[in-house]
Amino acid sequence: MPDQDDKPAETAPERPAHGRVTPAAQAAAAEREARLAAALRANLHRRKAQARARREDGEPE
Repeated sequence: MPDQDDKPAETAPERPAHGRVTPAAQAAAAEREARLAAALRANLHRRKAQARARREDGEPE
């Protein structure tokens, strides 16, 4: 496995030649952040439900 940082890669919004972030790029970045946050919440809920189910079944974690 190649050397990688433990931090997730962040992609910056595309910048036009003059160095400013376009409103469309800002909106796209905000939508991406919202999608990622929702996916993380869904994953957390799913993992908690799995842990509860295992605990109720008496299986060791």
